[in-house]
Amino acid sequence: MIEYFPAPDIKERVDHIIDLLRFEHVRPDSVYCVRSRGSKAARTIARIHGRGRIWQAVGLKPAYVIEIIAERFDNLTMDDQDRTLIHEVLHIPHGFKGGFRHHRNYVNAETVETWYNRYRQKKDERR
Repeated sequence: MIEYFPAPDIKERVDHIIDLLRFEHVRPDSVYCVRSRGSKAARTIARIHGRGRIWQAVGLKPAYVIEIIAERFDNLTMDDQDRTLIHEVLHIPHGFKGGFRHHRNYVNAETVETWYNRYRQKKDERR
């Protein structure tokens, strides 16, 4: 059985990524972060969930939840954790309407690495 826990540490890092990379289309107040334990997903490190149109039809605003699979994510280096978080944020489209950008078209290793390098550079500039 999967258990979910608030992940304020991840939320802080995601907000920092959104700010430093100037992902102005992402509304940090509508991005939530959780840590899960007990997932049977073999290779999944993290995933993103959106509040799609059906939820918006009943009056709820678009939102996203980034789920960190603790058994895999917590064992990564900080750099690989940052890459993973950037990967998940890249799934959020510019419209911020509950949908997703797919791996095939945009979210891939090359794009993640490009944004990760920008993130590291901006992080180093702030020091």
